[in-house]
Amino acid sequence: MIRDLFKRDVPAPDDGRAQAASLRSVLNVGGGSKQIPIPDHYRGWRHVLLDVDPKESPDLVCDARELTRLPPAQFDAVYCSHNLEHYYRHHGQQVLRGFLHVMKPEGFAEIVVPDLKAVMRKVVNDGIELEDVLYRSNGGPITVRDVIYGWGKQIESSGVDFYAHKNGFSPATLRQFVQDAGFGTVLVCERPEMFEMRALAFPGSPAPWQRALAEA
Repeated sequence: MIRDLFKRDVPAPDDGRAQAASLRSVLNVGGGSKQIPIPDHYRGWRHVLLDVDPKESPDLVCDARELTRLPPAQFDAVYCSHNLEHYYRHHGQQVLRGFLHVMKPEGFAEIVVPDLKAVMRKVVNDGIELEDVLYRSNGGPITVRDVIYGWGKQIESSGVDFYAHKNGFSPATLRQFVQDAGFGTVLVCERPEMFEMRALAFPGSPAPWQRALAEA
């Protein structure tokens, strides 16, 4: 089900910067719920949530592999956090090509995934095991196995196989994977202390304000 969301009014801006932000829109792919925060640089943007699960009332109920069925060039940005690793490699390419389809030509995609190279470095350097805890989240402890294969607690309690991880990335392979889908410029920002990384991907060359997001 695709809701009629392209005719909503935007709030009246109070200055030039607010006006620019209020005219921009971000598609949050696989975000689960709008209660889950997205980065602060989207403050004031129209936030459109897309998810395959209707229970949290997303704006768009859609499989991310079918983004090409949506109207093209609608969004200034696509945000996708800890979702791309849930697709087999060939399906992940479909998802990324869908990002290009729904983005405006001057837009960008922001993608966050686990950094398996950082996880492997921790395992080797500290001599830890698959069941050892890497870090603690709001939902509880996260083990090495959880980061590699998907959060076991969530998979078991939900009974949903989609929550399993079907792909994984290092910084170099993430950059290549996104480029292979058709993006011209890909900036990868590593966060080894969080065992994750984020990629900013552009169809062509980023504007200066977009490139600065790599340091945010």
